[in-house]
Amino acid sequence: MKHVIVVAMMILLISACKKDSSIDDDNIVDSVKTPSDKTSWWQPKAGMSFDWMLDDLQPGASFTSEIVDVDAFTTSAAQVATLHAQGKKVIAYISVGTIENDRPDVNLLPADVIGKVYPEWPNERWLNIKKLDKLKPWLNSRINMILKKGFDAIEPDDLDSYSNETGFKITLNDTKLYCDYLIKLAHENGLGIGQKNVQELSVEYSTKFDWVLTEDAFDQGWLKDVKSYIDLNKPVFVVEYTDKISEKTFADEVCPASQILKYTAVLKHRNLDKWVFKCK
Repeated sequence: MKHVIVVAMMILLISACKKDSSIDDDNIVDSVKTPSDKTSWWQPKAGMSFDWMLDDLQPGASFTSEIVDVDAFTTSAAQVATLHAQGKKVIAYISVGTIENDRPDVNLLPADVIGKVYPEWPNERWLNIKKLDKLKPWLNSRINMILKKGFDAIEPDDLDSYSNETGFKITLNDTKLYCDYLIKLAHENGLGIGQKNVQELSVEYSTKFDWVLTEDAFDQGWLKDVKSYIDLNKPVFVVEYTDKISEKTFADEVCPASQILKYTAVLKHRNLDKWVFKCK
């Protein structure tokens, strides 16, 4: 009878271990680790070609650009390795200012840092970036996942909480302090990191971030506000969208303006699928 009980307990233990091993799947976060204090990271140069796709990568997906920006969660380590084998540098898209309700790490955030719904993206809620100590386990887990998959850099989205109705009183200075932490966290782990929109940061933070990615900058009239990156030979990746600008306007106006400024410009669908229109 004791042997039966022992065998049953062993089966249960093995089963539990198998269940826990799912934490190591590519789409699930690891436990928090200590930063590796690396002293170097990938730093792209101005003029490098760029593409951005947040749809799930399909088998055999290929890109003509030197740099590819893809979703950190839905892209597997094997897919990152395949892109590397094609000679690409691979950036991991993550939100750092909101939490999407379908991400597997939502339980790492305490309720008191989760604020109002982001109206343009109803499955996301703003975060209180002033509560950095409470965000660190969540941020570190995302960095660990990105490192495990072999990404070269991070695209940190939703840095503009100071200009939105978040449920918290967040200022531009709070955003700067948050950026300082994110840059330090990325660089200490050997990862590049870029500024995403928030043109008010450009003059000061072009010396700290490794590139800048803009959305609708031409359409909204602030294309020149990020030129300080080019002055430091750092890339400016300009993304305009077809719901605002036609292919003709992009080719006739955005491309010439971007080429004069030495920016890399692409036209995309708003949902950031595979389709892309590039300057010739």
